Amino acid sequence: MLLREIESLEIDEKCVRILKALAKIYKAEGFVEISSAHISGVSYDNIGEEGLEWLKSIKGSVKVYTTLNPAGMDCERWGEMGIKEDFYRKQLEILRIFENLGVELTLTCTPYYIKAPKLGEHIAWAESSAVVYANSLLGARTNRESGISALASAIAGVTPYYGLHIKENRAPTVVVKARGDLSVVGYKAGLELPSEIPFFVFDRKVSETELKLLSASIAATGNVAMFHVENFTPEWRDFEKPKEKIEIEGKLEKSCEAELIAIGCPHCSKEELERILRLLDGKRVKRELWIFTSRDVAREAKGVVEKIERLGAKVFKDTCMVVSPATERFKCVMVNSGKALEYLPKKRRVEVAFASLEDCVEYAVS
Repeated sequence: MLLREIESLEIDEKCVRILKALAKIYKAEGFVEISSAHISGVSYDNIGEEGLEWLKSIKGSVKVYTTLNPAGMDCERWGEMGIKEDFYRKQLEILRIFENLGVELTLTCTPYYIKAPKLGEHIAWAESSAVVYANSLLGARTNRESGISALASAIAGVTPYYGLHIKENRAPTVVVKARGDLSVVGYKAGLELPSEIPFFVFDRKVSETELKLLSASIAATGNVAMFHVENFTPEWRDFEKPKEKIEIEGKLEKSCEAELIAIGCPHCSKEELERILRLLDGKRVKRELWIFTSRDVAREAKGVVEKIERLGAKVFKDTCMVVSPATERFKCVMVNSGKALEYLPKKRRVEVAFASLEDCVEYAVS
């Protein structure tokens, strides 16, 4: 689809203007059809009244499979989180608007657990952690969209063809030799290499969960949208290794007297929930422990969730510690996520302690 053809699409004029403006800014060759979209900025805490009114003005419906980022609360257990009724009602109003547009109310930052795009598919995803995951671990192609541009692309079924939609722009630019906690590695890499495409070399075998945490933290502190990992990411053989090399150690000391332990940024997978249950090892939680996951994963792992909650932890859906105002009443929150480490002080104005998942669970039961 050529640039001039977008005007022939029978879609909301505001969406046309958004996409044409992006295409002009980034000198896009034209537009490419997408297989899916993912919209961020869903919490009423982010959108506010002005954003709500803008959403109400959008007409039509999405043309591709479209998912939605976490809201500002668990839609069923918002009272337990300490969410006020006015916030609850405004949040539901936002969700109804998206639902009427044809958006799936997935309310998760890990849409790839529900329906993963395939290698080479063009998509328009917001949520920076999911963007990095999709590009790096799945080989799909997306730029870092905003919630607004992702919605416009969902309604149009196309996105401007520039940046990481073009193969040669996906080449790595620097080799990063890394060791230690990968969430910390990503946190530091985003700060040191804010606009690069790293080629990571690790001193050990790493897991998908670790790379998911790396995806989230590197996107939080930098403008990074993808990376490569030898023998893991789909396109690592397609480009030459860069000559420039740096080293990053995944070690960080960040502590305060935590009143809340929050796990699930990005949302926990079924495997992570099972691991948390194993780490609890039948011990009752003695401190406030909140675990965040999607409603789809919670449904799939219902038995695991029930066992975790019987031990005193709370497993919330639809939201997380970053986008929900519920965490603001705590002075210090302990996390195992580099993304939460970056955003909690800025968005929720709380102190943050950082620890591994094992240490987070150990602290919760001590």
